[in-house]
Amino acid sequence: MTTPYIMELRHFSDVRGSLGVVEGGDLPFAIRRLYYLYDVPSGAVRGEHGHKRLEQLILCLHGRAEIILNDGETRYPFLLERPTQGLYVPPGLWRSLHFRASGSVVCVLASRPYETEDYIYEFEDFLDWVRAGRPLEETPA
Repeated sequence: MTTPYIMELRHFSDVRGSLGVVEGGDLPFAIRRLYYLYDVPSGAVRGEHGHKRLEQLILCLHGRAEIILNDGETRYPFLLERPTQGLYVPPGLWRSLHFRASGSVVCVLASRPYETEDYIYEFEDFLDWVRAGRPLEETPA
């Protein structure tokens, strides 16, 4: 399994403001879906699930979000508070998004469309999946 990591994203600033850029070639996956979370109260937690195949780049465009990842053995905490950073999340991790500031906006670039069978919603089921060697059902890409 690949380890999650923070990516510094290209950005340009001048007197007119700032521009952040993410292009397909910047990522280790092709972007198949984009979604974003907003109007989430400070202190709220979203996510709380695992993905078998999905790769993601998570950006906090405004505010502050703590993302806690878990591979079944190791816990990986990350704090996103600058729109010039993105968190690469490889497949096979449990994720939990903690909104640490009111008005935070989190954007997620994903490698696959929404697929119900890719999700694991209970942490104990996730641990069982990890212990079983992370088996995958045959699902088209």
